[in-house]
Amino acid sequence: MPDRTAQIARHTRETEISVTVNLDGTGTARLDTGVPFLEHMLDQVARHGVLDLDIAARGDLHIDDHHTVEDIGITFGQAVAQAVGDKKGVRRYGHAYVPLDEALSRAVVDFSGRPLLVMEAAFPDAQIGRFATGLIHEFFQGFCNHALVTLHLDNLRGVNSHHIAETMFKAFARALRMAVEPDPRMRDIPSTKGVL
Repeated sequence: MPDRTAQIARHTRETEISVTVNLDGTGTARLDTGVPFLEHMLDQVARHGVLDLDIAARGDLHIDDHHTVEDIGITFGQAVAQAVGDKKGVRRYGHAYVPLDEALSRAVVDFSGRPLLVMEAAFPDAQIGRFATGLIHEFFQGFCNHALVTLHLDNLRGVNSHHIAETMFKAFARALRMAVEPDPRMRDIPSTKGVL
């Protein structure tokens, strides 16, 4: 398996983002985004996805967190797409259920080359601390659009918004880990088309 790392930088009038990812890492995260709750969630992604993640972001947080969160999702997606390469020899599909106390979420991912997010989650609270729960959709939409993956992400039950969000990110991480794992029996592109 070739080196599966990538470094991506994105600069706009609203944000400056740099992301480094190692899909074959140890679960280490270095995060400096100015959005503490997102950092907590991205730490879960690194740990449960067993990937190394280094993200630095500067954004227009004096307005709100929207542009920063969305652009981190975009840049993270670009980095994952670059790191996974042509997808030769990977499992392609991944799935996971993750509970946290009363909350339970499911993630199913396909490195299909077709970007699509289907997300079902009803957060009881509009905000977790100062983080708007609606931004979770924006993060995953940005990721899917630029990683070129199909992601079905569903909260199945839960009453605590923090628990709901955490199970969604953890389930995503574990599904991502499964999908990009080398499959010892798959020596080619995992598609009858021969390309993804």
